[in-house]
Amino acid sequence: MTTLNWPFVGSEAITSGLLKKHELRAGYRAQFPDVYVPKDARPTLRQRAVAGWLWSHREGVIAGLTAASLHGAKWVDATDPIELVWQNARPPRGLVTYDMRLREREFGFYMGLPVTTPERTAFDIGRRGRLDLAVARLDALANATGISAEKVRAVARAHRGARNLRQLAAALDLHDPGAESPRETWLRLLVIRAGYRRPRTQIPVRSLDGRRQYYLDMGWEDLMLAVEYDGEQHRNDPHIYANDIQRSEDIAEVGWKRLRVVKANTSGEVLRRLDRMWRSRLRSDREIS
Repeated sequence: MTTLNWPFVGSEAITSGLLKKHELRAGYRAQFPDVYVPKDARPTLRQRAVAGWLWSHREGVIAGLTAASLHGAKWVDATDPIELVWQNARPPRGLVTYDMRLREREFGFYMGLPVTTPERTAFDIGRRGRLDLAVARLDALANATGISAEKVRAVARAHRGARNLRQLAAALDLHDPGAESPRETWLRLLVIRAGYRRPRTQIPVRSLDGRRQYYLDMGWEDLMLAVEYDGEQHRNDPHIYANDIQRSEDIAEVGWKRLRVVKANTSGEVLRRLDRMWRSRLRSDREIS
């Protein structure tokens, strides 16, 4: 049986003589109508994006969270529907289509596919879902691409009648490219909404001997007080756990106090602990002065 690069358009493969109909049925399955992958394949998000683009007769533009993932944003579920800007009111399962206008500079080719630019992608995902979710998605996209809020606002000014522009504005004000996970976004928003001044993210700290440098998730340099989120890998990976011990000792040695947060901690617990640490650091400052 002929092995084809996939995904591919089934009717094209048959017309060109690359496959017989019975070979197509025996060895491949339809990812989308007339777009095929090997029967035992588990397509990646990018491969599914290619399949969606082929289904659109190579006319659609990859958008939304699919575009964010192609631009390098983490935390996009690989099983999420593929999003396309294309006029089709009844897409097949696994595809979402948007009948909307894209300006010439709002999309281009990336990894061989037509994809909305990072700024246009941010404009789209920042207006969708709950505000906190939109902020987390913008954080991930900005972390991967370095997009500026002002460039996204320029896209918004070109689409003044678009829906949910107020949410986009709020999300852009709150987003921070220094966040490296959705839980770090959650933690930062929790702190800000509790009335604390906005923390700086990814604060560099060097060990006393100058040989090691670390980055704190977020914190306040004047108080030398940091807040960090510890994911499951910190406890489950022996290598990471060993590095954490050295890191903790180095950071404490230069005078930083850290509030470490894990998944099991409630918002109330986090804020109570932060309040105690904040007051403690303020007292320490007064005693020194």
